[in-house]
Amino acid sequence: MDRLKLSRIDEELDSSEVAALRFLCLGIVNRKRLEGIRDARGLFLRLEENGQLENSFFLSQLLHTIRRADLLSLLQTDSGPEETDASPMLSSYRVMLYQIYEDMTQENFGRMKFLLSDKLGKRQIEASNTVLDLLAEMEKADLLSCTNLNELHTILKEFDQQLAQTVQRYMDDPAQWTQTRLPPHVSMDFPRVTNSSQPTQPITLTTSISETTPGAEQERIYTDAEPNRQPSSVPNETDYYALNHNPRGWCVVINNEDFSESERLNNRGGTQEDAKVLKSVFTRLGFTVEIHNNLTADGIRRQLRELGTKNFMTHDALVVCVLSHGEKGCVFGTDEKPVLLRELTQPFTSKNASTLAGKPKLFFIQACQGDGYQEGSVPCPPRPREEEEEVRQSRLEEDAGRVNGEKVAWDADFLLGMATVPECKSFRNTSTGSIYIQELCRQLIRSAQSLERDDILTVLTRVNREVSKGEYLTHKQMPEPKYTLTKKLVLNFV
Repeated sequence: MDRLKLSRIDEELDSSEVAALRFLCLGIVNRKRLEGIRDARGLFLRLEENGQLENSFFLSQLLHTIRRADLLSLLQTDSGPEETDASPMLSSYRVMLYQIYEDMTQENFGRMKFLLSDKLGKRQIEASNTVLDLLAEMEKADLLSCTNLNELHTILKEFDQQLAQTVQRYMDDPAQWTQTRLPPHVSMDFPRVTNSSQPTQPITLTTSISETTPGAEQERIYTDAEPNRQPSSVPNETDYYALNHNPRGWCVVINNEDFSESERLNNRGGTQEDAKVLKSVFTRLGFTVEIHNNLTADGIRRQLRELGTKNFMTHDALVVCVLSHGEKGCVFGTDEKPVLLRELTQPFTSKNASTLAGKPKLFFIQACQGDGYQEGSVPCPPRPREEEEEVRQSRLEEDAGRVNGEKVAWDADFLLGMATVPECKSFRNTSTGSIYIQELCRQLIRSAQSLERDDILTVLTRVNREVSKGEYLTHKQMPEPKYTLTKKLVLNFV
């Protein structure tokens, strides 16, 4: 970034604001490297050394959080975050703690120090001149982290219920808390922009996993269940896939995060959150979940081939989730080699896996399918209805013979849930996981908690609607389900 602009920003910030920025950067910059910094110039040098100031994105978040929007005008001419290879995202956990600092009175700060006096040393208490200092000391003493907020929550309940509720809201739904406090910050699961014979570097926004990744499965995140209502009519069970076994079957998650050996693909920050929520949701739906991390292209093929050779007689369904980089028609192994989408499903056709014939096979793919952006348009106002043209129905060219009910078409009973349409990128929040997978799990839980017996296609339609309503780096995302299902599939908690 322009050093002159950074110098101007430094001149406008007082010592308390610099301390706040330093606290917000913990986890993005090593704690020890932040010690001794007293002005913004020193902080900017640390950020610049780590590549965090290649564009204005991260600094804009910092200024937005400390309520210095007046300084954002100095950054307007800088390129947007989508033009860089690595733009870190500000931790929602740290933003929440900063909110605690802003809202706490001096009187309550004294009470908080008193309540912590038996857990922190006298030196630590006396050295804490601000709430941020005290929170940092709690972190050093392992009393506070993004996965351990119980101690802070208990203390705040003693003297300020409103602050305790702020912590509770974060604990209940860190993803939603981020969306209400900051603009969406996302990364894209695609490999490169191919403008010539030599591919270029992918666009990815990275963040500090240790700072922003909850360590436990956040089942409480998804609480938006519909009110239970009795179904309006008794369904015809022959229209539904049978789910009689417990467990229902396998849910295999291929979770590719580490692309450090690749020259073009960046690591996929946030994907661990997708793996965690998939494990939580599909376990509750009755599946045995297996997670395979960081597989090469051959590793993906080998794992799925081995899975396809198993006996599925006591299984009702199969779920395979692939979280990786990708481009049109394929996903990438950690060695940057492609695996065609067809190769993912081929081992499980009724021809190759006869004990899966007639059973639903669900594939969810979180990966880009090209380097284009999905955009949006404003709908036109409704017009008076025009007369519809008469549509001829063409006859079948061939007469079908008698169908043997015992046979199942090789490619029947598949569902392929794609995070995006072909040619376009999909987005991933480097703190809370991908937009598509998180919404998919949210809607699966909503459906499972309802008595409406919503089938999987209804669920995916809701996913389409919710994801397409969002805006990510000023762009849109449109998921795309494809299916050859022959019955309705309703997934409920066991």
